[in-house]
Amino acid sequence: MMPGLQYSLFLFFCLTSCQESPASQSCLNKQQLLATVRQMQQFLKGQETRFVEGIRHMKHRLTTLQNTLTKAAPEPQAVFCPVLEVPLHGKKFGTKNMVDHEVHFICNPGFQLTGSSSRMCQPNGTWTGEATQCKGVSECTPHFCQNGGTCVNEGEQYKCICSKDWTGSNCQYQTQTVPPTWSVTNDPGFSRKPRCAKFDHMQQCSCEAGFHMSGTSENSICQDVNECKVYKLEGAPGLCMHTCINIPGSYHCSCPTGYRLFSDGKSCEDIDECVLLLHNCTTGTMCINTGGGFQCVNPECPKPNGNVSYVKTSPFQCERNPCPMDSRSCHYAPKTISFHYLPLPSNLVTPTPLFRMATASAPGRPGPDSLRFGIVGGNSRGHFVMQRSDRQTGELILTQSLQGPQATQVEVDMSEYLGRSFQAKHVSKITLFVSAYEF
Repeated sequence: MMPGLQYSLFLFFCLTSCQESPASQSCLNKQQLLATVRQMQQFLKGQETRFVEGIRHMKHRLTTLQNTLTKAAPEPQAVFCPVLEVPLHGKKFGTKNMVDHEVHFICNPGFQLTGSSSRMCQPNGTWTGEATQCKGVSECTPHFCQNGGTCVNEGEQYKCICSKDWTGSNCQYQTQTVPPTWSVTNDPGFSRKPRCAKFDHMQQCSCEAGFHMSGTSENSICQDVNECKVYKLEGAPGLCMHTCINIPGSYHCSCPTGYRLFSDGKSCEDIDECVLLLHNCTTGTMCINTGGGFQCVNPECPKPNGNVSYVKTSPFQCERNPCPMDSRSCHYAPKTISFHYLPLPSNLVTPTPLFRMATASAPGRPGPDSLRFGIVGGNSRGHFVMQRSDRQTGELILTQSLQGPQATQVEVDMSEYLGRSFQAKHVSKITLFVSAYEF
């Protein structure tokens, strides 16, 4: 044990013993005790300083050891693959040639890629796949020109020089001396002179698109192909939704009055005269758009009958006035009558849901626990059925197609019951405007 520490411990024991026996003659006086306390404080401070320096020295030794071990391990060297060149007549995407990086290739139009379109740098410094090349593609291949035709390259396109008695872009049609039924022969505006050229001392002729060659090889003529008639003969879908009009070398579509040609050039879409303000409905009437036209309507409430009378609460709804307490007929009369107008195409595929009725409870009032739906009027009742689609909803379904143009009406009702007690009845009067067209 260090001498300073022994002396300090001796003073500490003396101090504690004097505190326990203040009357002892061997105890130190006050001045001696204060000096002893100061000496103990200095001793402890010195011990603390030496302890902190020891910790700092230990940390420094550990850091030095760690740095020595780290420098001893060699760092791995980065692996690179050889730079891949851009193929002639092609393009390369990707510039990095480090491990796990990819490079992609494409060829310019008219050239075909051989080898690998994508390659990846591997850890051993080589690329996956095979070398990439872009080879020229000839537009002429044996299957392009048929029936002995000769293919001639023209830049990035080709042209077939057909042998005798054959015509068409690929020589796929046989030249006819008698015009086919779908050719236009009685109008000079639908005929063209063929384009002819000599090839290997032979004259070869062809027609423009939309024309068909007929006649003999010495006296041939290009006559218009009536595309509208061709598609009908072949049973293919019509070229036009409504009317196909043949023109020299082509065709165009037209739509009936009240429709306009859609952006695809063959479909027809209805013109909404009501939205575009193209109608002539007077004040007090409502414009209803229909297929190819419009209708002006002004639905009216039923006239008063006994205790039953109605008031118009909106342009398309009437509500029954309050009933006398003892009027059973008024209580069973429709509480509301609504009017609905639906445009339909002709010959609509069936079955098709057309209309729905549903009930809604007023806040704070119990709703009906059962509903009954039915068809109660109209002039085409055999074309419809009314059935429940869920607990609170009924659907009017078209079961037989309607042929247009015509307007037909059907009336449906919904009766509400609470328990077995009748609560109210609601009637919807539906008018269907069936177009003359199936679109």
